[in-house]
Amino acid sequence: MEPAESSRSKEDSDIWAKLVPTDSTYPPIEIRSREAVICSEITSSSIEKHPWCEIKWNPDKDSAMIRNLSSNVIIIDGKVVGEETVNIISGSEITSGPDREVFLTYVFEAMPSHRNNEKIIEISLDVEHAKCSICLNIWHDVVTVAPCLHNFCNGCFSEWLRRSSTKFNNRAQSVVCPQCRAVVFSVGRNHFLHNIEEAILQTFSSLKRSDEEIALLNTYASIKSNIVVGMHTSRKRPHSLSNDDSNEIALPCPQCGNELGGFRCNRTTTHLHCQGCGGMMPFRSDSVVPQKCLGCDRAFCGAYWDAQGVDAREFNMICHHETFKPVSERTISRIPELVHQNNQFERDITERCIQRTGKTLQAVISDWIIKFDNKELGNVPFA
Repeated sequence: MEPAESSRSKEDSDIWAKLVPTDSTYPPIEIRSREAVICSEITSSSIEKHPWCEIKWNPDKDSAMIRNLSSNVIIIDGKVVGEETVNIISGSEITSGPDREVFLTYVFEAMPSHRNNEKIIEISLDVEHAKCSICLNIWHDVVTVAPCLHNFCNGCFSEWLRRSSTKFNNRAQSVVCPQCRAVVFSVGRNHFLHNIEEAILQTFSSLKRSDEEIALLNTYASIKSNIVVGMHTSRKRPHSLSNDDSNEIALPCPQCGNELGGFRCNRTTTHLHCQGCGGMMPFRSDSVVPQKCLGCDRAFCGAYWDAQGVDAREFNMICHHETFKPVSERTISRIPELVHQNNQFERDITERCIQRTGKTLQAVISDWIIKFDNKELGNVPFA
């Protein structure tokens, strides 16, 4: 007697269930495919095999769904089943026709090893965390920027990158993250998050954008592989340290390879990225000069290099010392153009908010300083 068959696919090689006949003269039917059509003898007098039901695996349960494919009704756990699909569990009795005395009966058995090994891992994810902070929609063709690791639509960030690449007063500006304002050094497509993006849209179809919106977004997308972002200007050694004015060498910072101000970096020196110019400076725990802003906890190099006696004119990427000094020493009559990374729209919103308070800009900032010193305001979160 030939064994009964179930349809199978190449990728499904493991047996996840069996149909064991109550008549031991017939062999069990091994089920490998996740959606298997059972083709077997249906009566003891059968000579040919007939497709009489379809069994579909429930991945999140120790059960399956069965659908009657025969022209007759079948019996499942004593209940007559017509064309409808019903649930079966390990131990369910299935008769391939309307009469148990005539038609063969099988017992459904799910394989224990399969049930234990193929449990689906459910991960809780807040949909709000899967939204692009530029367009406020679920990511589309998601990209990740480094080092802050925030995520955006490819098209949205590509357009942000294009606009950020324009020069301001003939000076190249660092590209910053639209979400946290940290300087961006690289960006690339994130294939892992792309799978999450697709899973969310399959679950919440109402969050899908129109075909027209997707097509427009795709026209903006320019990030096809990992790219390095930012200014790629070589650092120059001070003229006093080299007889060859044309000698240029790429250095992490001016104190790498040179002893300046009594300090020279070694191979283990940790460096900080300046948020003002995009350059680098050594992290000095022994420095009496602040290297980070107490308000936003970002690094700025102007005060440090001034204290080290390094002239900003000797290097391409060093801030002027005036860019980093106590706010109390500044007189501010208007919002600087560089605020919000030259974003006029955000600057206008800030101006309107301050105007509604009925105070001058200097008065508002003075209030902030007092509250900050009194610890009524914490550090600004940028993560």
